[in-house]
Amino acid sequence: MFKPLHLVAFCVIFLITSFVALPVAPASAADPDFLAVSFGTHDSRDAAQGRLEYRSDIELYVFRPFTGFMITNDSAMYGYGGVFMDIFFGPRFVIQPSFAVGAYSKGSDVDLGHWIEFRSQLEFAWRFDDRSRLGLSVNHMSNATLSDTNPGIESVALTYAIPFDKIANKNLWE
Repeated sequence: MFKPLHLVAFCVIFLITSFVALPVAPASAADPDFLAVSFGTHDSRDAAQGRLEYRSDIELYVFRPFTGFMITNDSAMYGYGGVFMDIFFGPRFVIQPSFAVGAYSKGSDVDLGHWIEFRSQLEFAWRFDDRSRLGLSVNHMSNATLSDTNPGIESVALTYAIPFDKIANKNLWE
């Protein structure tokens, strides 16, 4: 079971990574905004999930904002927004830590104890010539002890992120 200390540890690691990774592999200023589609397991059980995310190209120091929506085959829904950062290892391999907060509705799925839920995620992706990405993500979602009930869940998903300009022939903000 995920404990609040784990959330604190993840946040500390996330912040340290953001500062340590700067000289090694800064995010590419030319990287576009993305539309990401993910499918995977939900709570490591028989439940499946689908996610749709918009990942902005707006830079806030080393972070970039994103927003998304998740739904499971058990009718759970989660709308969220947060920040991510791209850590490049060469021109192809990208590690993307992210953190989000959002509203959760359990449907007939797991009761996470509160409607406010936090998600921490780590995605490992391969970047193609057209800048699209194929990745595997692992995330944890919990209410960070906003209520006495806080089971938390883990998910694993396969993600394809396509540059937004490949869909709309322009950046969303142009």
